[in-house]
Amino acid sequence: HEYLLDFPGKQDVLRYTLIATAPETKDNDFTWKDFQARNNNELVAVLGNFINRTMVLTHNYYKGVTPGAGPMQSSDEELLKLLQTSAGAIGERISKYRLREALSLMMDVARAGNKYLADHEPWKLVKTDLEAAKTVLFNAVQSLRVASILLKPFIPKAAEMIYRSFNFPTPWDQV
Repeated sequence: HEYLLDFPGKQDVLRYTLIATAPETKDNDFTWKDFQARNNNELVAVLGNFINRTMVLTHNYYKGVTPGAGPMQSSDEELLKLLQTSAGAIGERISKYRLREALSLMMDVARAGNKYLADHEPWKLVKTDLEAAKTVLFNAVQSLRVASILLKPFIPKAAEMIYRSFNFPTPWDQV
């Protein structure tokens, strides 16, 4: 309870670390060093970076409105396939009380989104292929929409922040 008093509104960071290090088949010790590393290296560097990059690019190039998708390439379809299969895989892990594995798979969605943005460089595409840039940002936003749904059982405040920031409809209707 001291953590919650000392760090109001930061319960998701603690929840994330506790789930990510929870013992599933063996004992595990919580350390503040691991807490800090997971916050910095996973929540901030992976998830936070993906959220920020997608939001900034969408605001800079499309006034904060998600662009429509243009023609899909194989890499676009691979990302969308990952989004479709992740929900089932994560749900299966949760139903088997494999929360650490489920959380890891959810973070793989954010990692894939970051890699997708880095590989496609929409900040360059807007100068050379506007339709491809639209598709990349559309897919990045869709990745965040799915991530917000998949995050809800683990870090609900962050999930709500994502779908409110992007003005997503209530996300529980579909993945």
